[in-house]
Amino acid sequence: MRANCWMGKRHVSIEHVPDPQIINARDAIVKVTATTICGSDLHLYNGFVPAMQKGDILGHEFMGEVVELGKGVKNLKVGDRVVVPFAIACGNCESCQLGNFSVCENGNPNGWLPEKLMGHATCGAFGYSHLTGGFAGGQAEYVRVPFADFGPLKVPEALTDEQVLFLSDIFPTGYMGAEFCEITPRKVIAVWGCGPVGQFAIASAKLLGAERVIAIDHLPYRLAWAIEKAGATDAINYEEQDVKEALDELTAGRGPDACIEAVGLEAEGHGLQFAYDRVKQALGLEMDRPIAVREAILNCRGGGIVSILGVFAGFDDKFPLGALMNRGITLKTAQCPVQRYMKPLLGRIERGEIDPSFVVSHHLNLDQTPEGYDLFVHRQDDVMKIILRP
Repeated sequence: MRANCWMGKRHVSIEHVPDPQIINARDAIVKVTATTICGSDLHLYNGFVPAMQKGDILGHEFMGEVVELGKGVKNLKVGDRVVVPFAIACGNCESCQLGNFSVCENGNPNGWLPEKLMGHATCGAFGYSHLTGGFAGGQAEYVRVPFADFGPLKVPEALTDEQVLFLSDIFPTGYMGAEFCEITPRKVIAVWGCGPVGQFAIASAKLLGAERVIAIDHLPYRLAWAIEKAGATDAINYEEQDVKEALDELTAGRGPDACIEAVGLEAEGHGLQFAYDRVKQALGLEMDRPIAVREAILNCRGGGIVSILGVFAGFDDKFPLGALMNRGITLKTAQCPVQRYMKPLLGRIERGEIDPSFVVSHHLNLDQTPEGYDLFVHRQDDVMKIILRP
């Protein structure tokens, strides 16, 4: 089969690789009908995530048709149309029983690797380095799906791929970030980063009843997207305005009730803090660029909530712990336990409360995936979200 493979920093290539095989009774083989390039894939592409190996198949957001099943999978049948959650979880361990699927105790065969870096293991994930198990990803014609009797969600034929594909990751992730904010009427929410996850965080905050949602970014087309399509009420371009001054003006000096960071380890910015982070990251002295996290904490109102959705790899400098403690700010974050959100959000789509396809900007075929990465990393042609078709 054809698959998009990581061949080194900023180098991906479509290669012919062996077809996946059933190796466990709980496996399924899914023929991919639609997949994407996620913003977090760029962290792999740009070389910021360790434990990548040449030839690794990328991609953690995908859906398709079940074409083969292991003997232990009784809830699916060949021909079913499914969306596959990016997090690989067994459904049986104590963490899964508690609904914490993104820290499944059985989903990552290489759990000792993140344990060394993070204290305990994370779950497995498709196409996201050997830190998360080394599983082949969805930017391919076929994928082996472990624990297929628990993870994949059957979706109705009446809905398009574009409407349901993002249940695999970014829609639940954005919704989780908004849910973390404990939104009630009259709440003001600020969102740092207007990429696809940020767009879903904005849309979800409005869906949950926030009175005001403020979008923060530096790309004019993303800010326009946030207002016109996601439902943001206000936009701040941090290259044109001082973020704190703008937020104070919009919130009578109190700051937002909750702040959502949807940027991650390659955050852009300006000023001395951004220069500091960029130099230290380039020298390998700091793993992430946490400028948006700092801004979110320092701008959040006293007693408010900071929700972190961006992907981070490790240890960061100049974390404002004093502001967090002295001002009573609650910090919430997680790799999204997608399985917890998929069915409820599918219900919202079916009822017409939201159409996730609003984030789609480009359609490419699988052979064009390397061009898609180049397009996405350089933010060309007003790119927001790319759908790939094998």
